[in-house]
Amino acid sequence: MSVLTLETPEVLKKFVGKEIGVSDWLAVTQERINKFAEATEDRQWIHVDRERAKRESPFKTTIAHGFLTLSLISHLIKDVVRISGGMRLAVNYGLNRVRFPAPVREASKIRGRFNLLSFQDRGEALEALFACMVESEGNSKPCCVAEWIVRYYK
Repeated sequence: MSVLTLETPEVLKKFVGKEIGVSDWLAVTQERINKFAEATEDRQWIHVDRERAKRESPFKTTIAHGFLTLSLISHLIKDVVRISGGMRLAVNYGLNRVRFPAPVREASKIRGRFNLLSFQDRGEALEALFACMVESEGNSKPCCVAEWIVRYYK
């Protein structure tokens, strides 16, 4: 995929209401899931116990934490858009809505699809509201949908 490179955050304005792009596929391995489980202290068997998941889970395998999938949007967007200057820093300001409509099965691949919903000048920062949809390869439903706020400080 080709990365959209912008000189400054202000250039984002012209993308309001449009799809910015789609990221490359990223493998969600059991190792990645296990590391996330350790980092967050969330070791529920549906995420880390392959044998039990195979026997008892409706998914027949372990699945990624929803919050793991959500946290990967900041990585996935780097395949889509980069801003080369015109700011001191970019900050994850938060989320408005988040849903996990479908599971991410271990060993599957995900990618992000990003639209710009709005762009506002907040004085000390420029604020972008992205619609993020994380897709899982071979699944008809997205595995994560979120509205993500990023602030670009001048």
